[in-house]
Amino acid sequence: MLRIDFSQINHYFDTLFLWSNHLLNMRIYKLVFSFILFILSFSGYVFGQQTIKYADSIRLKFQIPEIAYAVTDAKKVFEIAALGKHSINLPDTASLNDRFHIGSNTKAMTAFIIAKYIERGKLQWSTKFFDLFPEWKKTSKVEYAAITLKDLLSHRAGIHPLQGLEDDPVIPSFKGTNPEKRKQFGQFILKLDQVKLDSQITFIYSNAGYTLATLMVERVTGKTWEQLVQVVFNNDLQLNVKLSWPENQKQKDTWGHSFENNKLIPVPSSADFHLDYTEPSGDLNIKLKDYIKFIQLNLQGLAGQNNYLKAETYTFLHNGIKDYALGWYNICENGKEISTHAGTVGTYYTLVQIDRTNGKAFVIFTNAFNEQTQQGVRLLMRKLKENYSVLNQVHLY
Repeated sequence: MLRIDFSQINHYFDTLFLWSNHLLNMRIYKLVFSFILFILSFSGYVFGQQTIKYADSIRLKFQIPEIAYAVTDAKKVFEIAALGKHSINLPDTASLNDRFHIGSNTKAMTAFIIAKYIERGKLQWSTKFFDLFPEWKKTSKVEYAAITLKDLLSHRAGIHPLQGLEDDPVIPSFKGTNPEKRKQFGQFILKLDQVKLDSQITFIYSNAGYTLATLMVERVTGKTWEQLVQVVFNNDLQLNVKLSWPENQKQKDTWGHSFENNKLIPVPSSADFHLDYTEPSGDLNIKLKDYIKFIQLNLQGLAGQNNYLKAETYTFLHNGIKDYALGWYNICENGKEISTHAGTVGTYYTLVQIDRTNGKAFVIFTNAFNEQTQQGVRLLMRKLKENYSVLNQVHLY
């Protein structure tokens, strides 16, 4: 006689029901997840299209010959574009292969180089300048006796800012190669009175301080700053960084534009206008797409990932010191931790912001500089940050 165990059958159907229900929930979850990804991707696409139109309207309104901009996180470039022309007097149109002089955004790259050689044990953030240059101590102001590498890179050594004001000391005309002239300039700087810091003035921004910091890494490595740029950024990281102005006489590329008599003036790369003695603070040029790779290295490090530098090194570069860390302003904006810097020597203007809280970066390059350029760049930066603030909120849900 056949016996049927109904308890086992009930258990079987219960199990089948649970698995069916689980599979159904999984399918619904996948559909919802796919829909969310689609919405995020579509939102990014819409923002990208809107931003291009907005950026070009900014470019035209504020008479900026070329604007290139990008938004990225540690792995993905959300949007990137180049709009306009190489020069107001040329028909050449913008491209993502264009190079831009980045001015004081060079400082973060010089600090990055130095950080690599600190990790290699060549020197320390606390290394004193006169430990490496004891022969200069007798001719230097005694107030500088204890200044360190960290002090110089964070603008806390009291080095004269030399901002081109009427009461600035007259800088002699030094002779020799760029490295030789930087040494002579360094000796001159250390004979000037130290600028005093206090509780209200926590740092004094000084390009000359970066020259002194560079002299320190040049001495311990036996290489010039120019050679170190080649080793770190070009040989090791393949970022195709170049010195001084983008070459626009032998090939088509961007022209910087100065502002004289209320109009923009294109400046050829052959112009006799150079950052004598302070190149490590502001004299590199690079393509936007290569600069993004540099920023992504920083974002990865800030997220705790070791790459060319250790994660702890990136944290120190960006957040090791209040107000101005090492090559980056270190600020808090609307509850977000931000690393930021602008750069110009009067013919290009660049602005970079890294949102350390949300792990995103915003980069804008232009090939002109005046008040209108600054205003246009500020508006575009605000637009980019607003767009991706919305996406950050979507991610939270």
